[in-house]
Amino acid sequence: MPPTLRVLVCPQEFKGTLSATRAAEVIAQAVRSALPGDEVFEQPMADGGPGTAEIVGRARGGVLHRTVVHDAYGATIEAWFVLLDDGATAVIDSAAAVSLAATDEARRDPVRSTSRGVGELIVAAVEAGAHRIVLGVGGTASSDGGAGAARALGLRLLDATGAELPSEALHLVRLARVEASEVLLQRALGDVDLRIAVDVRNPLTGPEGAAAVYGAQKGLRDWQAPALDAAVATWAARVRDDLGREVEVPGAGAGGGIPAGILAALPHATIESGAALVADDVGLRSLMQDADLVITGEGALDAQTAFGKAVAHVVALAAEEGTPCLAVAGVIEAVPPGIADAEALVTPGDDPAGALAEPERFLAEATTRLVARWLAQQGA
Repeated sequence: MPPTLRVLVCPQEFKGTLSATRAAEVIAQAVRSALPGDEVFEQPMADGGPGTAEIVGRARGGVLHRTVVHDAYGATIEAWFVLLDDGATAVIDSAAAVSLAATDEARRDPVRSTSRGVGELIVAAVEAGAHRIVLGVGGTASSDGGAGAARALGLRLLDATGAELPSEALHLVRLARVEASEVLLQRALGDVDLRIAVDVRNPLTGPEGAAAVYGAQKGLRDWQAPALDAAVATWAARVRDDLGREVEVPGAGAGGGIPAGILAALPHATIESGAALVADDVGLRSLMQDADLVITGEGALDAQTAFGKAVAHVVALAAEEGTPCLAVAGVIEAVPPGIADAEALVTPGDDPAGALAEPERFLAEATTRLVARWLAQQGA
């Protein structure tokens, strides 16, 4: 072991309890207490979910821009995006406009939802000078296949009489025509390099689509799912027939289908791994090359961790660099390959409610146990 150990702490959010930034601070402090005199540095991670804009903005420098948009049910709210110090790149969390976490459970009703506010944030970023946009789509309450965002960007969604459809997602079943408005053409949004950051590869519709897989967590009832899926399928078909654009692609089902709406309005946009995008933007590989040990973490280590999550990307980079990687998690159901050791916040016999009530204390204690065990394994 080198005289001074360099430890990189890079967790993602512990959903529902701690942001990635706060989790990194808590883990880092526990490591500093366990390894006094060693060097500990933090780089919280995200994969396109809430916190992506904050994390990239802190790493690269940026200015917070606030604007008024519509939430998932049409109410006006104040939302924000980050314009990086280069003056040309904006990072947007879709959840800043249509947050699931900020929507009271009693109010959740995906068939009435709209992603309009996401399109409004994109327009605001372009008006602020952005030519490049990273759009995270995780943590959203909308389930309209991105149709609302596409309308905010300038597409017109018409019924059989030529009238504009209401904004609610279920009305998409009556969609008869999609066309580009003069507003869309005048905005010259086709010149914007827009990268959509996702953490899943689900298609827009079908048994693995947005409604079937993620609808329930947004408040969708079982009996509503087929109708919503059919409405969104009508939207995708009309985009294909009227605009010649295919939006039923891998990843289009992320964020309630927001990527599909962006692709409908801005066909040169790309769907990419959110974890890889964030890692590149914050220079994670370079940080890892200077580390002797990596500690990551998230709310749950399970079978889904390996599929697009930030933790999986951290683990993969650590393996490529030959750096040992440890992990802490709220619960552990499966430890992905590449993690040398992992520790759960809740140990056998603990009350899970305690970890939810005091996540920082439980996270610090789990980190301390993990580091002590790792040191013992190293013969330190």
